Amino acid sequence: MTTAARSLADPDPVPGSALPAPVAQPAPGERTGPGYRPVSSHLAITPRVSVVIPAMNEAANLPYVFASLPPWIHEVVLVDGASTDDTVAVARRLRPGLTIVAQRGRGKGDALLAGFAACTGDIVVMVDADGSADGAEIVSYVSALVGGADFAKGSRFANGGGTDDMTTVRRLGNRLLTSLVNQKFGTRYTDLCYGYNAFWRHCLHDIALDCAGFEVETLINIRVGRAGLRVQEIPSHEYRRIHGASNLRAVRDGLRVLRVILRERGARRGGPATGTPRPESAKGAETAKGAGATEGAGATEGAEVGR
Repeated sequence: MTTAARSLADPDPVPGSALPAPVAQPAPGERTGPGYRPVSSHLAITPRVSVVIPAMNEAANLPYVFASLPPWIHEVVLVDGASTDDTVAVARRLRPGLTIVAQRGRGKGDALLAGFAACTGDIVVMVDADGSADGAEIVSYVSALVGGADFAKGSRFANGGGTDDMTTVRRLGNRLLTSLVNQKFGTRYTDLCYGYNAFWRHCLHDIALDCAGFEVETLINIRVGRAGLRVQEIPSHEYRRIHGASNLRAVRDGLRVLRVILRERGARRGGPATGTPRPESAKGAETAKGAGATEGAGATEGAEVGR
């Protein structure tokens, strides 16, 4: 993992080093050497980055979401939850090279599992389709992973993060549930119910997801902690949904999250399961060739919160 990224301003490597010789700072989209792609003016990486976007009736929001994605990502995997609008058509028009997965089950967890199964990249980034996440922050997540983290966890409450879309009730509930998880599982999270995260794809085997609903984000955080993976929190800003109405319900969803916490606490003595099941939805994946992207930028530092 130490050779997965390098600074473009680094001095000549020690003879025999796995890193290539330094190169001039690249123009946007220019490769810096065999297998390397520029992420910023000072960093190039070799891992391929897949972005998974679960979507249902988000045609109006996709132009904003796709416009924020950086040009160096390897692929976009859009999981369509039986949309009745033009979500799929808009996605294909905006990014001809994306992968479309037809979700056969229901729920956000099921959609993410289907998307994860269709990914071919080394790094997986989870992004919502409502326009609340800034794709320009992806560079911060990827930088944390190539720097040694297994899981880059977005946080609206880490120093530098924020939210425009959280009621007082949701904020209080998230704080209480976060404290409960930290107490029960020995983690040091500052945010629990947030879906903007990234991880090395091989870590899916360690966390063995088996949750179909919204509470999948909590399950991921708990099992990452139980598996002893190295976590780095990334300050992230959550914006308001651009179009449409949210399906979140504070009390209902809070109780579902609490049930997951209690269930995982009860199973802790047995340890986490191994092997990630392949969702039925993954069989509906179809890929079109080609590529399209827009520019992204910016990086922020996160605080390591590993156990």
